Amino acid sequence: MAYDLEEQEQIATFKAFWARFGNLIMWVLIIALGSYAGYNYWNSHKRTQAVEASALYDELQNAVTANDNAKAQRIAGDIQKKYEGTAYAQMAALGAAKTAFEANDLKTAKAQLQWAADHGNDEYKAIAKLRLAGVLLDEKSYDAAMKLLNEQYPATFSAEVSDRKGDVLVAQNKLAEAHQAYTAAYAAMAKENPGRQLVQVKLEAIGGSVPADKDAKAGEAKAAA
Repeated sequence: MAYDLEEQEQIATFKAFWARFGNLIMWVLIIALGSYAGYNYWNSHKRTQAVEASALYDELQNAVTANDNAKAQRIAGDIQKKYEGTAYAQMAALGAAKTAFEANDLKTAKAQLQWAADHGNDEYKAIAKLRLAGVLLDEKSYDAAMKLLNEQYPATFSAEVSDRKGDVLVAQNKLAEAHQAYTAAYAAMAKENPGRQLVQVKLEAIGGSVPADKDAKAGEAKAAA
């Protein structure tokens, strides 16, 4: 009987607990299950979007290869409209800008690069702004190009930014400042970077010379000692 009485007390306690907290527990479970289902749906939706955007981006690349500017702009617009949240939208903007630039459609090229600068992650923003500065340079909009280059960039793009600043400064015939910019670009580039040689050519073209590498300086100091 003692066991039966204890069991009855436990049942009574459980009933009292459920009467007090049962509805709350049910709602917590419903919310948790709903969140889990929503999470799975969202992941599935993102995967589907990525696959669809990838297929469109393949078409865009074909249009870029064929120098079909009209088709490239149309596809890029579709990707940006339907799949803005994917990396393909940013890549599409850069690809469409390249095709527009080669077609001498600078207005469209600038619009695509601006879209990438406004919607991309830090890396794509930096690439877009550097290319946009190049278009502005071609248009002789030097102040606008320099303003863009003076914005904040990831540290990994410091060499490219300095290099492009040098280009703008040369166009403005500010050779002393261009020398400083190219020197900074050269110093920031790794030895194996193929762009380093081009920066050296630019620097020497305005009467400058590349700074000695740190390794070379260290070797000279050691030899002298």
